[in-house]
Amino acid sequence: MSAFGRKNGAGGMSKGARPSFGVAKPMRGGSPGMAPSREEPAVPGGDQFPPVPPEGAEVDAGAPKGDAMSRLADRSNAVHDNSSELGGFEASVHKIKEQVLPRLLERVDPEAAATLTKEELSEEFRPIIMEVLAELKVTLNRREQFALEKVLIDELLGFGPLEELLSDPDVSDIMVNGPDQTYIEKKGKLVIAPIKFRDETHLFQIAQRIVNQVGRRVDQTTPLADARLKDGSRVNVIVPPLSLRGTAISIRKFSEKPITLDMLKGFGSMNDKMCTALKIAGACRMNIVISGGTGSGKTTMLNALSKMIDPGERVLTIEDAAELRLQQPHWLPLETRPPNLEGQGAITIGDLVKNALRMRPDRIILGEIRGAECFDLLAAMNTGHDGSMCTLHANSPRECLGRMENMILMGDIKIPKEAISRQIAESVDLIVQVKRLRDGSRRTTNVTEVIGMEGDVIVTQELFAFEYLDESEDGKILGEFRSSGLRPYTLEKARQFGFDQAYLEACL
Repeated sequence: MSAFGRKNGAGGMSKGARPSFGVAKPMRGGSPGMAPSREEPAVPGGDQFPPVPPEGAEVDAGAPKGDAMSRLADRSNAVHDNSSELGGFEASVHKIKEQVLPRLLERVDPEAAATLTKEELSEEFRPIIMEVLAELKVTLNRREQFALEKVLIDELLGFGPLEELLSDPDVSDIMVNGPDQTYIEKKGKLVIAPIKFRDETHLFQIAQRIVNQVGRRVDQTTPLADARLKDGSRVNVIVPPLSLRGTAISIRKFSEKPITLDMLKGFGSMNDKMCTALKIAGACRMNIVISGGTGSGKTTMLNALSKMIDPGERVLTIEDAAELRLQQPHWLPLETRPPNLEGQGAITIGDLVKNALRMRPDRIILGEIRGAECFDLLAAMNTGHDGSMCTLHANSPRECLGRMENMILMGDIKIPKEAISRQIAESVDLIVQVKRLRDGSRRTTNVTEVIGMEGDVIVTQELFAFEYLDESEDGKILGEFRSSGLRPYTLEKARQFGFDQAYLEACL
């Protein structure tokens, strides 16, 4: 029986019958039109089209990973464990902590403890912890004592189980989905983390502790909050009734070491010519929009480009939750303010952009544009603030331009669409598209110039593009960065700063 339900003859196919799909062996060389050798037996499906197993048949676990149908079958039959279990040592320390913590809190003044550093608190706690352990008749070795002290201090002064993940440099994202499930991102891949919270109340208290540090609040009346940690990491908190699994915390960590364009080149995000062109674009005060999806590396790219800003320039950054970490001496970060309980007192990004124009900035950098503040930024780019930058969510440079038009139209500005398109074409010089590929790697996939208008359409020109070639055996995506070989339209700006020859050589 073939894959289409037709019976084949005993010797393969009856004379004159149409061959079923995939029976003929694909040709592997020889001159065009040459018939396959009769000495080779026909392999059903050949190398390119492996036979589809009949329904109900088990898929061989040893089948090659390149077999698409076996991978689909593996995924459809997989059973996922969504719970995070603590290991033996961690579980024992966690169990002892639950017994010790209530008795410890009875003997400690929380207000006095809050004034001490972690090191001072550790010294104060050590004899008290030993006293409580003696009462409970629990004997610990030195390693367990140190682990218990750390866990208790993290519980009282830090963020509890999250402290271990925050101190791990390999963890780039932390996603808490309720008290029983936490995922982390390591090297671009999501894995479940071996931590647990006591209950929903414990997790909610830690969420409140995070947002209270930056003067925000989260409760049932304001169940959404954006905040940041002391190291600049971005935090989003959403609590019940909006989150059905309990309090959800999303933390985007940033590298303690400042990222540069050369480091991104070393990571494989771009090649040498693209790196040189972006360095010149940052130094020559080109207006740059960084476009990409969530988690694609837009903020990292913006921080890397900021390294090329002249130290003598005054730079203002405007964000909802301050997360940019510019590498310049004359940098002033500004942050929006949400409305109070009465819905009053909100300060939006648009308000801060208008105020920033009165603060004598050389460049204005927006962490992310989402609405009508896009028009205020374009106005700033056109009024002597060359070199301004921003990020926004889009999947391609062309879609980025469309999103900017739509964001301006979302506001109350009564301007025809053609005038908005012309304003964008006259303001923006470069669009840098970044993307997180399915193997977890982050690549700069396009560098596109905005040339001008042709009729009512914005004309663009691609300088660089990443071309997908293949996938390695270990799942890594292979490709190459290609230059279009076109003369850049922004060459005149580079000439004003003396980089025209280097810029031309990088783009050709």
